[in-house]
Amino acid sequence: MARGNSAFTDRAFHVLMVMCALSIFGLVALILTELMLRSQLSWKTFGLAFFANVPNALGSYWDPVNGHFSAIPFIYGTLVSSIGALLISVPLAIGLAIFLTEMSPGFLRGPLAFVTELLAAIPSIIYGLWAMFVLVPLLRDYVNPLLVKYLGWTGLFADDNPTGLGYLAASVILAIMILPIISSLTREVMTAVPHSQREAVLALGATRWEMIRMGVLRNARIGIVGAVILGLGRAIGETMAVTMVIGNTPEIHKSLLSNGASMASVIANEFSEAVSDLHRSALLQIGLALFIVTIIVNALARLLVWAVTRGAPARVQ
Repeated sequence: MARGNSAFTDRAFHVLMVMCALSIFGLVALILTELMLRSQLSWKTFGLAFFANVPNALGSYWDPVNGHFSAIPFIYGTLVSSIGALLISVPLAIGLAIFLTEMSPGFLRGPLAFVTELLAAIPSIIYGLWAMFVLVPLLRDYVNPLLVKYLGWTGLFADDNPTGLGYLAASVILAIMILPIISSLTREVMTAVPHSQREAVLALGATRWEMIRMGVLRNARIGIVGAVILGLGRAIGETMAVTMVIGNTPEIHKSLLSNGASMASVIANEFSEAVSDLHRSALLQIGLALFIVTIIVNALARLLVWAVTRGAPARVQ
């Protein structure tokens, strides 16, 4: 009787665990289905041209009053702010990971790693408030004037926005937010590199920097790329902090100091105020595109990280 009860319990536990695992796929499928159904009106009206529409007669890409909708300015704003964030955060994150993994003294490694990971736990609204009261005035009063003075000739830093809001502010706050993610995953893949690789390079007479460059970074490069792509996925989907500092203007500007909008920020700003079915459907079509892109980017990043860390034992520090 005891064996029968045990077998039944094992089967019930197995079924329960399988259901828990399948529920994740179910949730993703439900979200995807809902977005597709709710965005049907926009798909029927604009189709794929929604992601390539030119401005209307009034020169506007996004004109809810006249029923003209185009995702181009929001795709542009998302790409500019996300790529800008990567350009700022990747060197810092890799440098931090190298220091913690290869150079940090033991008494500093733990606290510094803890503080770095703590940054990932801060709510995005807190980052947004900090950016509004500290980052934006700093950019407006000190950084932007220098960029205009010395790099204004490039056209990327035109002095046409005195508020301090814009693509650059969004890129900086995103860089701060994704830095702990990239750094933590980079440390993970660097730790997965066998210690024998380091010893072999040092035995050949390499310096410490050459050992890190050839013995560690070269072997961990695929995983580091995965960490960067995962950070990109976080940057693409970030909403509140970007909404508070990007300026929320559905326009395309060459200057990084100009106001713009991202795919996430336009949904957050306008969904509750959308009065027409087409307007809501267009916002949900943007949400569908954002959802699909985020899943693809995160899946690719996880695959690259797994390719490096699979089966690798943790190195004893």
